[in-house]
Amino acid sequence: MRRALLTGVLALFVTMPATADEMDDFRQPSPEGAAVFIISPADGATVQSPVTVQFGLKGMGVAPAGVDMPNTGHHHLLINEDLPDLTVSMPAGPGLIHYGGGQTQATIELEPGTHTLQLILGDMNHIPHKPPVISDKITITVE
Repeated sequence: MRRALLTGVLALFVTMPATADEMDDFRQPSPEGAAVFIISPADGATVQSPVTVQFGLKGMGVAPAGVDMPNTGHHHLLINEDLPDLTVSMPAGPGLIHYGGGQTQATIELEPGTHTLQLILGDMNHIPHKPPVISDKITITVE
């Protein structure tokens, strides 16, 4: 029993990628020309909270998290955050919201002040595609 367990553990380590380049091989490809963007609000807009953010996508389709379909993904919204590590699953948190249900818009509460918003498309496992599909970062002011 112990020998079988040890053999299984060793086999796992032998098959795991050893370098970042090998990890990169697990990322889903994105087609040439794929783009994600924020339809609204516009960059520089002054808005009231709650804010409705409309997500745009070109050259790919939207599919819920966990659905393995080529050339699809789901949206992740960065709020006042820099880009996360683009080679691993994105961690959810207050500044990185997952829309794993395939949502194409969201209404979010924001405190008064200046905020940045940016979208990243993630695959079925919340991992950015290769190359990553990332929107421009926009800045809005909430009154």
